[in-house]
Amino acid sequence: MEPRAEQVLALLREPGVLTEELRRRLLELLLESPFPPRISYEAFLAQADEDDRAEWVDGTIVHYSPASRTHQEIVRFLTALLSAYVEAHNLGVVLPAPFQMKLSRSGREPDLLFLTRDHLHRLHPTHLEGPADLVVEIVSPESAPRDRGEKFYEYQEAGIPEYWLIDPQAQWAEFYRLEPPGRYRLITEGSSGEYHSQALPGLRLRIEWLWAPPPLLEAFRYNQLIP
Repeated sequence: MEPRAEQVLALLREPGVLTEELRRRLLELLLESPFPPRISYEAFLAQADEDDRAEWVDGTIVHYSPASRTHQEIVRFLTALLSAYVEAHNLGVVLPAPFQMKLSRSGREPDLLFLTRDHLHRLHPTHLEGPADLVVEIVSPESAPRDRGEKFYEYQEAGIPEYWLIDPQAQWAEFYRLEPPGRYRLITEGSSGEYHSQALPGLRLRIEWLWAPPPLLEAFRYNQLIP
């Protein structure tokens, strides 16, 4: 223990300095380990709650704040559109959060992921073992450092072919594609226009839909899913 911490402990033990209850709590805090306990990914999955927003990162559990209404509206719209498109073309499966994606050093929970038919064998009842073929993250002020930092490089290292970053507060979207030598390149960005996904061939996504989702039938017709 650091000398200064030892001095504080000695002071707290002096009679009359603090109430007994406050002294007890401060001593507990000082004596606690500064590092959270490390657990295995299997243990994390075993204790994970479906309603708890948490991820496993380098052996520790990281908890996140609840999603906003705007965040959920974007996830709902994209889940409906992408699921309908994927099903119509028999491309694979679309899964919204909460669902775990296990990478080499972390168990992330993307807001939305797409997995091709060729990779469906990676799906387990509780998680996806390995990278998805497309990952979507909805950026919030709290999540921006992770989405643009840790997750960006983890997804790049894992070889996830396509990564969408959607910032509803700034009304700005960025679409990255993995290109040789295994680095993300920004393909399209902006608040409006049309994005053509490589992971979902033929999909036409109007970027402005993300800020003001249209009726689903309109988006379906635009992508020729219905007459």
